[in-house]
Amino acid sequence: MRFVIAAISMILAGAVQVQAQPIPRTQFIADMDTQFRKMDADKNGLLSRVEIEQFQKLTAIAEAQARNRALFAQLDADRNGQLSPAEFSKVTAPSPPANATPMLSREDGNRDGQISLVEHRTATLANFDRLDADKDGIVTPAEMKAGGIAAR
Repeated sequence: MRFVIAAISMILAGAVQVQAQPIPRTQFIADMDTQFRKMDADKNGLLSRVEIEQFQKLTAIAEAQARNRALFAQLDADRNGQLSPAEFSKVTAPSPPANATPMLSREDGNRDGQISLVEHRTATLANFDRLDADKDGIVTPAEMKAGGIAAR
C-alpha cells in the first residue's frame, strides 16, 4: 500500500514518513481520516491527550522495532544471528518520549484538551493548502521540499 501524507502534523512530528509523489486532496483527506480513526482508541470521534500519546508510543515502538531489526542485520557482520560485544557497541540511542502537547497546541482549536475530527481536518488541511503552492489540489514532491518537508 502506498504510504502518503496521512496527517501533516504527524509528519512534522516525525511519526509518519513522506513518500515523494504527488498527493491529491481527496487521497489526503482519506488518509488523514484513517490516521485519525487509528488514534481514536475509544471511537468517540475525539482525540484525547491519552489517545494521542498512546498512539505516539505505539507508533514509536513499531518504528523502533523495525529500526532494531534493520540495525541488527546491519550490525551482525558475521551473519551468525548474534551480536558480539564489538558488533553491539555500534548500537544507537533510543527514541524521544511521546508528547501530545505540540499536536494539541496545533489542532485543539477550542482548547478543551481533545481534538475532534473537524479540528484535526482544519489544522492539517491548512498545512496541505499551505504546501499546495499552485492550488491545484495536489502536493508535489517539489512543493513538499519548498515547504520544508523532505522525503525520507
